[in-house]
Amino acid sequence: MSKLGSSNTTEVESSARPRHVAVIMDGNGRWARRKGHPRVFGHKYGAERVREIVEFAGQKGVKYLTLYAFSDENWRRPVEEVGAIMHLLEHYLRKERRALFEKNVRFKTVGDLSRLSTGLQKLIAETVDMLDHNTGLTLIVAVSYGGRAEITRAVKKIADKVFAGELNPDQIDQELISRHLDTENIPDPDLLIRTSGELRISNFLLWQSAYTEFYFTDVNWPDFDGVEFEKALVAYANRERRFGQSAVHSSVGSENASKLGASTC
Repeated sequence: MSKLGSSNTTEVESSARPRHVAVIMDGNGRWARRKGHPRVFGHKYGAERVREIVEFAGQKGVKYLTLYAFSDENWRRPVEEVGAIMHLLEHYLRKERRALFEKNVRFKTVGDLSRLSTGLQKLIAETVDMLDHNTGLTLIVAVSYGGRAEITRAVKKIADKVFAGELNPDQIDQELISRHLDTENIPDPDLLIRTSGELRISNFLLWQSAYTEFYFTDVNWPDFDGVEFEKALVAYANRERRFGQSAVHSSVGSENASKLGASTC
């Protein structure tokens, strides 16, 4: 499969850098099988790769980094694999949150956390609180997350307010819907990266990705290092984002579109 946006450019101007990058971290299992190891081995190395990418994204001026760690559909995987992934998430938070604090990283999650163990829910809440006052990169982990489920939750919240008389149906618009999503106060992603050669978004940030630029690469997540991340940034910088408008109006459209759906934290 050919990669999008190939270029000889090695540096990306700050004005052309994406503010928010989302990543579907795919290919851990395939990477492990090719090396003759069980899938869990790939998840372990994938978790190690997160540290490098978080640091690299911060150095490149990315303000928000959303990582798709575990989807609604992933609950259907074998119990042993699900347990291993949850253990790795817990291990990552315990091991890395002090380093994240020192690097001025904020931490958030999106998804249905009620399906996680009580202990993991508590650890996530503690980590969010610990890093809440940091002002650098915001790391968002999508766990037990599905785009359709997220939209369904938002619709139910809005319906409850209408039923209670707190909201008139005529007041429902795109901005209000965005405020009821898990990503409230987080800007929509400018760039979405998917590793491992798959060409779909797999129920990830469906509402938020309406005008997101997509970048697909054959590289499996455990091999997706800073060099590969830079390729995605260069590809993004070489594109013209029009948001449905003509080229002459694209600069205005880009400014306006960045304001839709969310405000900054």
